[in-house]
Amino acid sequence: MQSYDIIIAGGGMVGLAVACGLKDSGLSVAILEQGAAPSFTPQDPLSVRVSAINRASQRLLEKLDVWQDILQMRASCYHGMKVWEKDSFGQIAFDDGELGGHGLGYIIENSVLHTALWRKAEKLSHITLIPNAALVQTAFGDNETFVSLQDGSMMTARLMVAADGAHSWLRGKADIPLTFWDYKHHALVANIRTEQPHQGIARQVFHGEGILAFLPFEDPHCCSIVWSTEPQMAKKLSLMDESLFCQQLAVTFDMQLGPCTLSSERKTFPLTARYARQFASHRLVLVGDAAHTIHPLAGQGVNLGFMDAAELIGQLIRLQQEGKDIGQHLYLRRYERLRKLSAAKMLASMQSFQDLFAGQHPLKKMVRDIGLTLADKLPGIKPQLIKQALGEHDLPEWLRK
Repeated sequence: MQSYDIIIAGGGMVGLAVACGLKDSGLSVAILEQGAAPSFTPQDPLSVRVSAINRASQRLLEKLDVWQDILQMRASCYHGMKVWEKDSFGQIAFDDGELGGHGLGYIIENSVLHTALWRKAEKLSHITLIPNAALVQTAFGDNETFVSLQDGSMMTARLMVAADGAHSWLRGKADIPLTFWDYKHHALVANIRTEQPHQGIARQVFHGEGILAFLPFEDPHCCSIVWSTEPQMAKKLSLMDESLFCQQLAVTFDMQLGPCTLSSERKTFPLTARYARQFASHRLVLVGDAAHTIHPLAGQGVNLGFMDAAELIGQLIRLQQEGKDIGQHLYLRRYERLRKLSAAKMLASMQSFQDLFAGQHPLKKMVRDIGLTLADKLPGIKPQLIKQALGEHDLPEWLRK
């Protein structure tokens, strides 16, 4: 029976970040990944699953010593943002000029982030990577947790980290309740080519029935789209003739970048908000989608997960240095309190945004338009909004060092 200090269920981006961040802690870590090891080559076509990485997450990835690897693989810096309401006067625009021109963030394929973190983990002696590992049994004891895998192997740890996604198996086994609600939207994702260059600007239009975002890749005519709309409409769009779909896409986007052509498959998935009632319990802690999922309209899902990782890393290093039991719920409550608050704020913000921009009621539409215009014109508001989007207003202590 193998024994580790920490077993992380889920070798995705957030789970790997936690493991890599514990490099100098003296803690041994095993990562159980259900699938195979990720792979990426520069010859791979652009993936339709991307993340908008903000400054805070960039800081984490720099501290984990993977950022330069990511930039060498494939990453697209964006220098501006534009948000508007269709068929209306309300709009707001941001640019990185007041930040010294260093960009507002990066659009990065999930496969790039995953591969860079996995390759880093492979080089670290305190980490044992176990791909194709399926958990079948777990028991939370007083001093350690016992787990069994499908291949019959058994192992123990002082702490389990649930980084196994929105439908977390570990969260269910620990009987942690989940608050959730259906956004009543599905997201359609695809990659498209535009006639006009995107100029490194991320664009988002609210159109009553949904939200459409164009996220710029390094190629000046290539964007990732995320189209959040009602389930029936999402299905219709996914099955629509390609030329008709591109026509509908360009019209919904107010022809901002001219006619479009599809350069990938179209994928759809349902959007659900989730919020675990506990982010920690005896010998267990939740991170990333296992703890919370939010609407993709602000692109903050993975950033929220990376901040979970940063906070947990800092807390575990502190507990280890103080000689405390890293699996005691009493000591994990600080992590739980801080990250539950951040997730609750983000969930509330996303819900408020979605409620405000849903529907075409004339009074509601006027409130939206005036609000966007005032936010764009009044001094002091935009810098605050930019600061929040960058994620640097509320950094975990470990990232401030």
